[in-house]
Order: sequence, then C-alpha cells, then structure tokens
Amino acid sequence: MSAREKKEQIVAEIKEKLSNYSSAIFIDYKGLTVAEATELRNEFRKNEVDYKVYKNTLTEIAAKELGFDDLSPYLKGPTAIAFGIKDPTAPAKVLTESMKKLKKMEFKAGIVEGNIIDVEGIKALASLPSREELIAKMLGSMNAPIAGLVNVLSGTIRSLAYALNAIKEAKEAEA
Repeated sequence: MSAREKKEQIVAEIKEKLSNYSSAIFIDYKGLTVAEATELRNEFRKNEVDYKVYKNTLTEIAAKELGFDDLSPYLKGPTAIAFGIKDPTAPAKVLTESMKKLKKMEFKAGIVEGNIIDVEGIKALASLPSREELIAKMLGSMNAPIAGLVNVLSGTIRSLAYALNAIKEAKEAEA
C-alpha cells in the first residue's frame, strides 16, 4: 500500500468516526507522560470512548469533506480526538476529570451531533447528566403519579378495612 493510499484510508476512518459517533472532542495533549496517557486511555475504554491522535492535516481534510470548515483554526499543535461512541457526554466528562488531576491538557473544540462547539460548550456538555441518568429520571417522574394514585386508592380501601374491623370489634365487645 502506498503512502497516499494509507493517508486516504486514515482520512476515510476519521470521516467515518466524525459522521457516525455521537461526539468528538479535540484536545491539546502536550506534556502528558506515557503513564498519564495510558491511564487516560484506560479511563476512556471504561467509558466507551475512542481516543486517537491523527495528523492535523488529515483531520482537516476529513473535516472539510464533511463540511466542518470552521474546525481548521483548532487543528494547530498537538491534537488528540476523543470520540463518544454512544454517549456524547462521556469524552467531555472523562477529559474534565482528567484535566482536574493532570492540569496538562486543554480543550480545543468539539463536534456534537454535527455541530461545532467551543470550549464553553464542551464544559457545558461535561456538566450534563448521561443518557442513562436522564432516562432514569424520566422513568422516575413517570412512575411518581402512578405510585401516588396507588397510595390514594389503597388508603381508601385501608380506611374501609379499619372501619369494618372497628365495627366487628365493637360487636364482639357487646356480645
């Protein structure tokens, strides 16, 4: 395989990930030691995040082919990309936690559901609850009225049972 074919293959891979994954967060990773990078990669694997370092020129070609022309200014210097496979918030959350500990990385930009976001957008994304948390909250709020109705209805039946029991005990006391 020629060098050109390898580059075309890498551009196709980047395009596929930018198109099909829920998010992509671009970071400046300079200053990370091998041990820190390994720890970060392990954290990404646990959270279903694909983490890659591509050449900026190849990333820029892929981004332009997908219509992300505004991404070019962010592709300067060392750039790594964290792709959110299922949960768009996962890369931002893992990176935010890692940045608190390491203080070596910086956000550059991100793509979420086909839209380019800046550093503030990434920070806002990191503060959002995950998809699973949102589903659990929604199901809990849907369950609350039903649980309330069950309590109200059972309270009426319970009161009737207490009243009947009191009548029965009163009749037994008379006898």
